[in-house]
Amino acid sequence: MSLKGKILRCPTCRTVVAHDDENFPFCSDRCRVIDLGKWASGGYRISSPILDPEVLEGLGGNTQPHGEHDEED
Repeated sequence: MSLKGKILRCPTCRTVVAHDDENFPFCSDRCRVIDLGKWASGGYRISSPILDPEVLEGLGGNTQPHGEHDEED
């Protein structure tokens, strides 16, 4: 799939970005650093539950995905 002819927007400020821009997919280094800061501060999260039992053991043994409870609300 070619990116030529596609209109893409900076994920930070929504400015139109050319596919051959040196900062792609961002419009500038500033927007790239803002995005990185959001990841580093926990502003972005991966929302899928952890289902691997070995990983869960290392996190304290909670085996229920977030949002599921034993008792009814």
